Amino acid sequence: MANSRAQSNMLWGGRFTGGLDPLMVEFNESLSLDRAFYAQDIAGSLAFARANKNRGILTTEEFNAIESGLNDVLKEWKNNTFDIKLNVDEDIHTANERRLGEIIGTSIAGKLHTGRSRNEQIATDLRLWLRDELRKLGSYIAELLRGIVSRAEYEIEFIMPGYTHLQRAQPIRWSHWLLSYGFSFRDDLERLPEVIRRVNRSPLGCGALSGNVFDIDREAMAKELGFEGILHNSMNAVSDRDFLIETMLWAATMMQHVSRISEDLCIYSSQEFGFVKLADAYSTGSSLMPQKKNPDSLELLRGKSSRVIGQMVGFMCTLKGLPSCYNKDMQEGTSSILDTMVTTSKSIQILTGVLNTLTTFPTKMREALEPSMLATELADYLVRKGVPFRETHHISGQVVALAEKEGKAMNELGPEQLREVDRRFDTDVQECFDYETAVERRKTKGGTSKENILDQIEVLKGMLESEKGEMKAW
Repeated sequence: MANSRAQSNMLWGGRFTGGLDPLMVEFNESLSLDRAFYAQDIAGSLAFARANKNRGILTTEEFNAIESGLNDVLKEWKNNTFDIKLNVDEDIHTANERRLGEIIGTSIAGKLHTGRSRNEQIATDLRLWLRDELRKLGSYIAELLRGIVSRAEYEIEFIMPGYTHLQRAQPIRWSHWLLSYGFSFRDDLERLPEVIRRVNRSPLGCGALSGNVFDIDREAMAKELGFEGILHNSMNAVSDRDFLIETMLWAATMMQHVSRISEDLCIYSSQEFGFVKLADAYSTGSSLMPQKKNPDSLELLRGKSSRVIGQMVGFMCTLKGLPSCYNKDMQEGTSSILDTMVTTSKSIQILTGVLNTLTTFPTKMREALEPSMLATELADYLVRKGVPFRETHHISGQVVALAEKEGKAMNELGPEQLREVDRRFDTDVQECFDYETAVERRKTKGGTSKENILDQIEVLKGMLESEKGEMKAW
C-alpha cells in the first residue's frame, strides 16, 4: 500500500499525487547513514541562513529563530534524544528541517531552504565531515610513525635475514625492515594534505545544478565553514565525487602498506620463524586447540585492506556510467566513504598497538642467518681485487655449489678449497663470513649500516616535527 502521509512530508512532495510503495520508502532513505553528518548539516544550514539574512531573504528575527532552533536540534543529536520519524525523515536534511519546524514553526523553518537544493547540501556535508576525519587520520599515522621510529632506534643492534621472494637473501638490521615501512607510511602522511586540500572546497550556494538566484555570498559561507575556497562551476560542484574517489584511493594505498607489514609480522610471529610475539591484547586462541595463539589482529588488517580497496573500486564503477549532474546512484558513495574511513582509522590504531606491544627475539633472528646469505660478500671480495662482477658472481655461485656438494656451510670451507674454485681467494676471505661486517659495509645512503639507520631515523623525526606544525594548518 502506498504511503501518501510520508510523501507529504518530503521536501519534494508537492509534485506527486500518488503515494510511495513502503518498500520504496525504505529503499530510498539514507538517514541511517547520513545521520553521521548531523553537525555538518546544521553548520551548513546556519551559514546558508546567515547568507540569506544578509541578502534580505530572511529578517534578523527570522534568522535568530532559525539559529536558536538549529542549536536546539544539534543538542538533541549530541544528547541522543533526537526523535527520528520513520517513513518521514528521508535523510539528514529532511530530519533536521522537520524538527526545526516543530521547534520554531514551519512558517519560519520553511524559509530555510530558499534557493537551496539537497544536491548541494549532501556535497557540503560530505566535504565538511571528510575534512575533519582526514585530519584525525593524520594524527593517527603520525603516532604510528613515532612508534616505528622509537622501536627502530631502541632495537638497532638486532640483525636478521632480509628476504626477497620470501627466501633468505642478505643480512639486514631489524630496524631497516621497520623503517622500510616507516617510509611508506611517511609517504601516506605527506600525501594527505593534498587530498584534504581538494576535499576542503565549498559547493554551498550552487543550488540543484544551475546556481543560486538570490546572489548570496558563497565566499562568506565558505569562510564561515572553514573551506579554503569555493568550487567555481555549479554543475561540477553538486555532482563531483572525485574527492571521495581520491580519498578512497589514498586510503587503499595506505591500507596496502598496512596489509603488507601485517603479512610480514604474521610470518615472523609463526613458530617456524619466531622473530616476534604478539601481545595477548592483539591475539586470540582456538576453540579446539588450547596451545594456539593466533595473530587475528594482523589477519584482520590484511582482510580490511581488501575491503577498503573494494569500496574504492565499487564506487568508481558506480560513477563511471553516470550522466552529468546529480544522480541518486551517488548516494552509494556515503556508505562507501563511511566504511572506508572507519575501517582505515581503526586499522591504523590497531597496527600502532601491535607494533608498540610486540616482543622481539633477536637471538632467533640471528639464528636464522646462514652463511649462504653472504655469497654476495664473496663476489664483492673479488671485485675489490679487480675481478669483473659478472665473473665474481659466477665464482661465488661455484662456491655455493661446492658447499652444497660437501654438505658444509660456506664458512666451513677452508682457504685451500676456496682457492680450488679461484686462486685469487686468500686467507683474509674469512672476513666475508661475518654478518655484522656485511651489514656495516652497506654504508651508501639508504643502506642497512648502523650509520644509515640513524640517518633514516633522523629524517623521519624531522619529518614528524615538521608535519606536527603543518597539521595544525590543514
